[in-house]
Amino acid sequence: MNILFVGDIVGRPGREMIRLGLRALIDRYSLDLVIANAENAAAGFGVTKDIGDTLLEWGVDVMTSGNHIWDKKEVIPYITAEPRLVRPANYPAGVPGHGSYVAQTGDGRAVGVVNVMGRVFMLNIDDPFAVVLREIEAIRHRTRIIFVDFHAEATSEKIAMGWHLDGKVTAVVGTHTHVQTADERILPGGTAYLTDAGMTGPHDSIIGMEKEPSLARFLNGMPSRFEPATANPRLNGVIISADDKTGKATSITRISYSERELRELPTANSSATARTP
Repeated sequence: MNILFVGDIVGRPGREMIRLGLRALIDRYSLDLVIANAENAAAGFGVTKDIGDTLLEWGVDVMTSGNHIWDKKEVIPYITAEPRLVRPANYPAGVPGHGSYVAQTGDGRAVGVVNVMGRVFMLNIDDPFAVVLREIEAIRHRTRIIFVDFHAEATSEKIAMGWHLDGKVTAVVGTHTHVQTADERILPGGTAYLTDAGMTGPHDSIIGMEKEPSLARFLNGMPSRFEPATANPRLNGVIISADDKTGKATSITRISYSERELRELPTANSSATARTP
């Protein structure tokens, strides 16, 4: 089983990288499933139905999210109707949507995807360490392959989650900081871990936003209107290989592709026909 997780998609530049290169990556790495964090896909803040549907058409199988999931009001009916868009499971009871989803690969194998959000320097919502265990147990009878997107700010909290879930899931990968870390490893219990998958979007920026207004906020403390940058788009992510029978990870590989590198990738299927989710 080969799973690609795409780090936070930011705005049009990030979406364009998916359109441009995802099919080629699927072919090159013999990918069985693609998961992507899409909470910043709409102009850097939130996601809409049109954008979500387009990402699914381009080959994304499951979309995860985080603290920006509610930034576009039209997401509420969409997340209610589209189970392939998941939100952090530790939002309080009654919030629209779901915190996990069991996807099917093209050949019928099941893959569980769980999304939780940290609380250090973020919203003080329900305990992610307790909630994630409940979500895992709720889908365990359907699949041994379980991927967790932990959307969190603090490195320490992310590492703690990795150890918390070692041996219980296939992979724990962090999102939210938009900076890809270099600490990928397989923990002793067989869980692949990476503190942050990075960002799919413009890297000549301040975590995806234009440099000038972002820098101004640090210099003078005044409010600034953030706009997505455009320069130097890259696709960041991580590929997890796992044993179908045990659910344990066998390898973890970070990827970071420029636009030119994606264009140069050969592909056996250049069409944008959607795969069966």
